Amino acid sequence: MMCEACPRKCRIDREKAVGVCRSPAAFRVARAALHYWEEPCISGKNGSGTVFFSGCSLQCVYCQNGEISRENKGTEISDKRFIDICENLIAQGAENINLVTPTHYADRLVSVLQTYKPSVPVVWNTSGYETVETLQKLDGLVDIYLTDFKYIRPDKALRYSRAADYPEVVKAALAEMNRQQPQDMFDENGMLKKGLIIRHLVLPSNTNSSLAVLDFLSKAYPARMLSLMAQYTPCGDLADFPEINRQITKREYEKVVAHALNLGLENVLLQKRSSSDKNFIPTFDFI
Repeated sequence: MMCEACPRKCRIDREKAVGVCRSPAAFRVARAALHYWEEPCISGKNGSGTVFFSGCSLQCVYCQNGEISRENKGTEISDKRFIDICENLIAQGAENINLVTPTHYADRLVSVLQTYKPSVPVVWNTSGYETVETLQKLDGLVDIYLTDFKYIRPDKALRYSRAADYPEVVKAALAEMNRQQPQDMFDENGMLKKGLIIRHLVLPSNTNSSLAVLDFLSKAYPARMLSLMAQYTPCGDLADFPEINRQITKREYEKVVAHALNLGLENVLLQKRSSSDKNFIPTFDFI
């Protein structure tokens, strides 16, 4: 089967070769564990049951998970083993099953989730680089979309992720996610059961781009939850990208936050700058 799971549309038979995501057809997983550092309504007290897939279709130059997204470290597992992992996380008290960077395994996940429905919400934790066609296959299978909105300027998307089409792709993807989950639903403990969270990672030397993202979101999705992330940590070889080879400053983050408030956005989650620390990058123990 020729793979068209993501907007790259490599059309490669992943039983025989790999495309941009560098991933085989079978699930390759680098970590499965309770995770306590997502948004509060995702992690809660018990932790989010994260399953980190190896490989990535976007390949950002600054990815803090480059060990698995670019180097593709991990272990191939069967569909049954994936279900067993999810059930083990639920038995540990996971608030949800959080599928991290799942896009390149979308077709396989659709097949599994059509027969296996976890007893907790399913979170689609994505870069936002999704085709509408793939998202439509997930309709009714995914409870929470936890999506990035990284760039609104094609030149930035090209420079940092080799995806000049990212802005138009993410806008269309976000519209489909919003259609599927038009309203946030919480339980009595404030945990999100259904809904949409839009994440934006503030990059150093790129605050004007962040402001443009907020301008768009304030008009298109003013009531949706927005997570403004200060956790950017320079990782990998950034010699050719000196402008992002540092943490963001207090002034940069406050500029973006102030703009969000000035736009009247009220459903905004903020992050401490102390979250920019490699100690928060999980250990990929390659199950």
